[in-house]
Amino acid sequence: MGKPLDIAIIVVYLLAMLAFGFWGKTRTKDSADFLVAGRRLGPALYTGTMAAVVLGGASTVGGVGLGYEYGISGMWLVVAISVGLLALSLFFAGRIQRLKVYTVAQMLRLRYGIDATSASGIVMVAYTLMLSVTSTIAYATVFNVLFGTTRTVSVIIGGVTVMLYSSIGGMWSITLTDMVQFILKTIGIFALLLPFTLSKAGGFDGIRERAGDAVFDLGAIGMPTIITFFVVYSFGMLIGQDIWQRVFTARSPGVAKWGGTTAAAYCLLYGVAGAVIGMAASTFLPDVEVSDDVYAQIAESILPVGISGLVLAAAVAAMMSTASGALIATATVARTDVTPLLARLIGRTPAAEGERRDDLHSDRRYVVVFGIVVIVIAALLNDVVAALTIAYDILVGGLLVAILGGFVWKRATGTGALCSMAVGTVVTLGTMFVVGDVLANEPIYYGLAASLIAYVAGSLLTKRTPAEVLQVWDDRLAGRDGTDREHVGT
Repeated sequence: MGKPLDIAIIVVYLLAMLAFGFWGKTRTKDSADFLVAGRRLGPALYTGTMAAVVLGGASTVGGVGLGYEYGISGMWLVVAISVGLLALSLFFAGRIQRLKVYTVAQMLRLRYGIDATSASGIVMVAYTLMLSVTSTIAYATVFNVLFGTTRTVSVIIGGVTVMLYSSIGGMWSITLTDMVQFILKTIGIFALLLPFTLSKAGGFDGIRERAGDAVFDLGAIGMPTIITFFVVYSFGMLIGQDIWQRVFTARSPGVAKWGGTTAAAYCLLYGVAGAVIGMAASTFLPDVEVSDDVYAQIAESILPVGISGLVLAAAVAAMMSTASGALIATATVARTDVTPLLARLIGRTPAAEGERRDDLHSDRRYVVVFGIVVIVIAALLNDVVAALTIAYDILVGGLLVAILGGFVWKRATGTGALCSMAVGTVVTLGTMFVVGDVLANEPIYYGLAASLIAYVAGSLLTKRTPAEVLQVWDDRLAGRDGTDREHVGT
């Protein structure tokens, strides 16, 4: 059981999240408001919420743990996220924002002119759902320590809070709560943990004296690991629905480009700070068996009461921002892409666009249903790292080439995209089976290579994409079509 003041701080934080959820509801009038905050976020809100959603528990608690284990080299996971967000912001965000769609599958449908690309939504739902589950499990571990509750009760406390504020006001609520979480994370990492741990370790000279020069070796974590971080996380930043949905909230292409670039710079500093905190902690917490426990142990062992509560709240904020972003992404893709696809597969005609458009009750129902699914899975599973890795590998191995290729290669066709998605997914999963280790590096590499070959071959061997389809795509990319024709469920 945690200290009373620390518990009070976390309780106030959770209640504040619900209050911001209700505040967000006052701004939510239709589906565009609920799913993409009305596409009107300015630079400050966009930058803060983008940084909040990409920096979750793996970047915060995990980043500090990697720093504890590998020294400054532990920064590479978060640096890879930063580089991916930078590439997305500089090269794709402006164009993505101008498309005026809600999901990645809608982008594929718009670019290639074939409806079969909706199948990509199934992969995206698996990825975002597991992302929300892993974040829920992560912050539940903090509640276990603080409240002295069982694991299931901790999952329910956090999961219900996230589900409620996400369903009450949708993306507006999530945006407002993310800004609070962004501020908390900034204070927790840069203003509290970093100076306290550095002081305790005797500064950089003290770290070198106690831990040796090895902790300052940038390559200590191993080059294969560093490369894999960039392949999985940098590429994952480029195509994840949870990230794209934030791009859709930007008020303009300029906000998406430069707000995202600022968020990427923040992520880079965040990664370095986390690694420094971890390597400083290794000089005075020598016997921590599980590196992910380092963050909480620092808070408990060297921080004054109250300040430790704020630092733990920062960790919870990091995880909740990812959980809520992934939850609304799951609900959006399920409603927009997967439900109509399943309806067609069983021979039913999906409801017309006009019947689904601006149906806030339906939007909320999807968030609530998937929020309950997340809570149930998180309560039942102890370790979903393998499941998340599978989803991430399929996301990158199966969808990356078709998505990015659509932006950069005019000759690409819908058949090429479908071949790429199918072959990339099968090879990724098949390699996992052959290697016998879902956490191995080979599946993602082989999957990407096979996906690229299938994409090029399938496109060159089939007729070009119809000119009228490309014309609509080009008009939308150029911002010549400002209408919201790609509504939910189209």
